[in-house]
Amino acid sequence: MNVSEVESVDVRVGDVLVMKKNHPCGCNEFTVMRSGMDFKLCCNRCSHLVALPRLKAEKNIKKIIRDGSEV
Repeated sequence: MNVSEVESVDVRVGDVLVMKKNHPCGCNEFTVMRSGMDFKLCCNRCSHLVALPRLKAEKNIKKIIRDGSEV
């Protein structure tokens, strides 16, 4: 599969991402603070900021919650 064949996930600022792996505090929900080549995520429990490359973050997304409903 070529890189051009891979579609990026539609993630917007303000979305809540439920990830496959938990943060060390035990929470697996993160709010998107910035999106682009990398994501800046804020843990919903401890408010720790995490920066992840886009490809790594997209692999670990279980679901996206936008405006209270699942996308």
